[in-house]
Amino acid sequence: MIDRDYCRMMARYNAWQNEQVAEAAEGLPDKALREDRGAFFGSILGTLNHLLWADLLWMARFDGGARPEGGIKDSVTLCPTLATWSAERFRTDGRIRMWADKVRAIDLTGDHSWHSGALGREVSKPMAQCVVHFFNHQTHHRGQVHAMLTAAGCKGIGDTDLIFMPEAESWL
Repeated sequence: MIDRDYCRMMARYNAWQNEQVAEAAEGLPDKALREDRGAFFGSILGTLNHLLWADLLWMARFDGGARPEGGIKDSVTLCPTLATWSAERFRTDGRIRMWADKVRAIDLTGDHSWHSGALGREVSKPMAQCVVHFFNHQTHHRGQVHAMLTAAGCKGIGDTDLIFMPEAESWL
């Protein structure tokens, strides 16, 4: 289904997109970042926080590292400011890229099991499916953020198409 190259490409894509989102969001006043815009996680900052929280949670499942505090309901308040979010986002994107660089074919096979707080029970799914979900979840919520940023008046957010991702050596 997937391989190391897929993971590396999607980790680069994730970092590229998060950098663009951060640059666009920095142009908005704090009030605009916190305004409830009717999205599932309310505001731009709330959605960015949820996405970061989920990335940290999945990475903890994948690499055994630190997991975020709280559950989904608390995820919207993970970082109190955009500056805090940006710094943690940068670190997390590095963590994702390091994981992707080290992942082996065998790591993407078999089932992955964890306790789901959302479901309140143990869950087991194919590891490859979990990894695809991880990257799809990022794209899904960044799409929501992109729409909210556009509605808030941000211009020039940049390309979001995977096929237009820069292939510069800095992304490798």
